[in-house]
Amino acid sequence: MTLLYAIAVAAIMAAGIFLMLDRNVIRIVLGTALIATGVNLILFLAGRLGATDPAIIQAGSYALGEGAANPLPQALVLTAIVIGFALLALAAIVAYEATRALGTVNADEMIAARDLGDPFKGEDTKGSPARK
Repeated sequence: MTLLYAIAVAAIMAAGIFLMLDRNVIRIVLGTALIATGVNLILFLAGRLGATDPAIIQAGSYALGEGAANPLPQALVLTAIVIGFALLALAAIVAYEATRALGTVNADEMIAARDLGDPFKGEDTKGSPARK
């Protein structure tokens, strides 16, 4: 069963890398999300997926039982999911604003547009100084 999980994680990571190698900014953002999901799955699988007992310390005991799940990877994955969602939301907003401002989703065309210069510096078409 662990081999099946490893193959699934490898497929998710491969799909994320494939998407990140594209020039489309939206696909780059989605690839980043897939890679973050793959890393979360790796961390989750490291915490004894097959454990049957919950991570609860019984009354009168000072440690977890022998077959209990490890709570640290679960807490780490939960934190990573929240951080990954915030990163995805920020990247999606930045990609949307860049696409709206530059009129393209192609990263190479965005770099070419950046090299043209800042349209807000210097003078505008009417000859008056541009707004700052």
